[in-house]
Amino acid sequence: MIGDRNTIREFCTFNIGSPGDSGVTRVGDDNWIMAYVHLAHDCVVGNNTIFANNSQLAGHVQVGDWVILGGFTVVHQFVRLGAHSMTAMCSLLFADLPPFVMSQGQPAEARSMNFEGLRRRGFSAERLAAVKAMHKALYSDELTLENAKVRIADLTEKYPESAPDVQMMLSFLEQTSPQRGIVR
Repeated sequence: MIGDRNTIREFCTFNIGSPGDSGVTRVGDDNWIMAYVHLAHDCVVGNNTIFANNSQLAGHVQVGDWVILGGFTVVHQFVRLGAHSMTAMCSLLFADLPPFVMSQGQPAEARSMNFEGLRRRGFSAERLAAVKAMHKALYSDELTLENAKVRIADLTEKYPESAPDVQMMLSFLEQTSPQRGIVR
């Protein structure tokens, strides 16, 4: 299923779903999919994404809204990319990429949060501060994932406007399998 107002450029391949899963590959609305992009079976792509040339998704990948994939990004099967995340050119994702995180490398490592993209989407100073605090809990303070989730949950007291962002991050982290983990 392909939604509305998508731009899909030359030589892209989208595989149909497999009988062992949902049986459907889905692409949301308002996406920009450049040349030679591949979506394998049972992928789910949100809205307002940008996939640069030669981005490759293996089967069962889930991509949130506003995700940007740099050219030649390769995503392993069953990996999830959270809303507003971004990869640099030639990134290789073997683990889930949390919301708001920018990653780079082979394998991909977290580099920063997608602050410029969030500003362009109208995030307030308070919401950006909460995103920065989430990044600090996940990546700078050397916390376990469980301890980082506790610290992230507490952010709504200091940044009430960020409650939906915090909830989105916590929901994403709760659904991450221990075997796959997150990009660190």
